[in-house]
Amino acid sequence: MKKGWSLLRLTAITRARRSTVVRRTRSLNAPSPVPQFGPCGRIMKNSAMVITIQDPASQRLTWYKPPLTVLVIKKLRDVSVLQPFVQLVQWLIQEKRMVVFVEQSVMEDTLLMNNSEFGLIKEKLMTFRDGKDDLTDKIDFIICLGGDGTLLYASLLFQQSVPPVMAFHLGSLGFLTPFQFDNFEEQVTNVLEGHAALTLRSRLRCIIVRKNEETSHKPPTNLLVLNEVVVDRGPSPYLSNIDLFLDGKHITSVQGDGLIVSTPTGSTAYAVAAGASMIHPSVPAIMVTPICPHSLSFRPIVVPAGVELKVMLNSGARNAAWVSFDGRNQQELKIGDSLTVTTSVYPVPSICSQDQISDWFDSLAECLHWNVRKRQKHLDELSDLTHSSSNDTLDSLDHTDHIDS
Repeated sequence: MKKGWSLLRLTAITRARRSTVVRRTRSLNAPSPVPQFGPCGRIMKNSAMVITIQDPASQRLTWYKPPLTVLVIKKLRDVSVLQPFVQLVQWLIQEKRMVVFVEQSVMEDTLLMNNSEFGLIKEKLMTFRDGKDDLTDKIDFIICLGGDGTLLYASLLFQQSVPPVMAFHLGSLGFLTPFQFDNFEEQVTNVLEGHAALTLRSRLRCIIVRKNEETSHKPPTNLLVLNEVVVDRGPSPYLSNIDLFLDGKHITSVQGDGLIVSTPTGSTAYAVAAGASMIHPSVPAIMVTPICPHSLSFRPIVVPAGVELKVMLNSGARNAAWVSFDGRNQQELKIGDSLTVTTSVYPVPSICSQDQISDWFDSLAECLHWNVRKRQKHLDELSDLTHSSSNDTLDSLDHTDHIDS
């Protein structure tokens, strides 16, 4: 009796569990807020293990107080940017009553010094020098005039928290600069009033640890990059021999011209030229792309944004390697040195002209001519079918078969 009662009870409990409906919300952007796997399994509620994926459409610009200071970054040695720069700065000072910061090298531009309108507002500008003056707590808002390089320069200036960046397309490519300068007053006013979407472009924290760092008096290289960090063979004729580690585990050795570690924003830069896929900047990921690998099976890979990548020269490497960060600060990487790359907690808040999706696909179409090809002709346009129908063709075949028989 006791054994039979136990079996009946176990059967009842099993039926009760099966009848319990476990409901989970479905979302295209993120998992359920409380993911459950069956009646008993769930993710441990530990802050270190919680992964939050934010819907890009929910990223909107919010000012806690009206912005008072603005940094204007101008493309250097470009005559076409001079007049828009003067108009923008004059309007910000006179109409918006804002404090405008510019780089000292801009004030020393000979073409700009000869501009009569600029002479009236020159004394009202605040200046700074790159590498000497700290802008961390001085700037509320950034406006870039030029190409994609101006946005990369803004990322370089702020190695921690970055103010919202509004980039105007006045350069050659304009993949990261969605705004047109024609009606800049209306567009800047909308942004200052908080009517704008944001794209949080992740950056990479890159740290170089030298083999003999204890005996060296130079501070270790510690930079945040927006596009990519590139490790290549430099001027050497030999192949690079690079070891790649992921969270301390050796993944593979790269034999080729080098390696690109890029953000989703940088996937449409050097990485796409090396054969990588294009990733939307809101995707939390790191892309690893080989440069001309001496292997038919080494394809670009995408790893989660939370991992730590380490790049070192193989002990049998014939030559040193060279490292560059967003095309700047090139340094030599010798045997025993290591480069550590991980996702930074300080992204670049890039202001959208329309929204996160439209801006990105418009840039793909306009700048890279993505999926552009000649239109396929309709069947009615084909010359061999315009003068004949399907019935005519069948009749002609029947007539031919009759003659042959």
